[in-house]
Amino acid sequence: MCTKRDQQGGNPDQCGPLDLAEPYQWWRSSATTEEMAAMKVRSVSDVAALNPRLRVMRELERLAMVAQEGLDDLRHRLVAYRAGDLWMPTGGLAREEMAVPPVVTILLVGVAGGGKSSLVNLMYSVLGRAGIIPFAQTSGSTSKSEATTMFLEEHNVLRSKRSGFCVYDSRGFESDDLRGGDRSLVELSKWMVDGVHHHQPCSRRGDDLDCQMMMMTMRGCSQSNKFVKRQVNCAIVVANMAEIYAGLKDGDSKPLEATKQVFCFLALKKCNQNPILILTHGDKLSADNRIDARIKICKFLGISETSGVYDIVCLSEHGVVAEECDPVTAYALTEAVYRALLTSDMNYLPKQSNKDRAMLVLSWLLSFLAASFACLARVFSGLNQKHYNRL
Repeated sequence: MCTKRDQQGGNPDQCGPLDLAEPYQWWRSSATTEEMAAMKVRSVSDVAALNPRLRVMRELERLAMVAQEGLDDLRHRLVAYRAGDLWMPTGGLAREEMAVPPVVTILLVGVAGGGKSSLVNLMYSVLGRAGIIPFAQTSGSTSKSEATTMFLEEHNVLRSKRSGFCVYDSRGFESDDLRGGDRSLVELSKWMVDGVHHHQPCSRRGDDLDCQMMMMTMRGCSQSNKFVKRQVNCAIVVANMAEIYAGLKDGDSKPLEATKQVFCFLALKKCNQNPILILTHGDKLSADNRIDARIKICKFLGISETSGVYDIVCLSEHGVVAEECDPVTAYALTEAVYRALLTSDMNYLPKQSNKDRAMLVLSWLLSFLAASFACLARVFSGLNQKHYNRL
């Protein structure tokens, strides 16, 4: 991710010391002397007294402070991670009694054009650290059809055969798709309940005829059903904060409302925990507007502006990043993935025992017998009624 050479050691993977001149510390350009002094709190009560703007700036300062030394450590934890490593004993059950999947699955969802595929690109760059990166197509493509993700795509962003997690890129929801309320998110509900697999088609009601024909052809001749179906363990909602803020400036709240509809969808929650929110394209806004957009979006969604939300600049399929060296973005992305894994490992359910399976089979059998007797009762009741009418 970082290509700026260290002045002392000449290491191409290390960035220079943090200072006000660094472009990735964009929030400092809008901070006054009083605001910089107010962020130096000494107690918990002082933090609670900060206004939303100062809390956001203080969170960004935290990321900048730990990014230099914490990035490699956190990245190493992700490389060494195996499903269930972050699980802690709860409910009196041992880890062996929990239904831990072989691979944790993180699903990226959101409104179309939010930057999901660009986020995958950045994950490959920061976490995979490969010379040749299989960039996903993004909205930077020449045509809209090329830019749209038509199928669920599984990505091994660590580029490791022993990776303990994978990331799924999905097709974004158009505003027209969300007019029907939660009924428009039936497909998303199926992903969360039934699971997902590589190259699974993503269809929409508003698809044109050519797109529908392509989907039907792929379903008929594709071997995608042979891919392993994975249960979604954590969802990350990706939103284009520049587009949302521009809409708010013009009096159009539809992009923000569409994002809320996806973010607040009950199927995305795990044990009352909200999905992680990643805001993209913030580099297209000024520093003041970027902070203001984050505050307004989080307030509308009813979440904290500093916990579980990240402002991340993404890559295109051309591998172009907004800044040459941005350790803050790299660390924020790595921390977001780590948080997703932590959330996943907290929400495993106990395994089904043989007794549970026997009770399930017995309940099915009793339901079948009850339905059979009800059907027979209805048939004989009709025959008895005909016989009574003859008499």
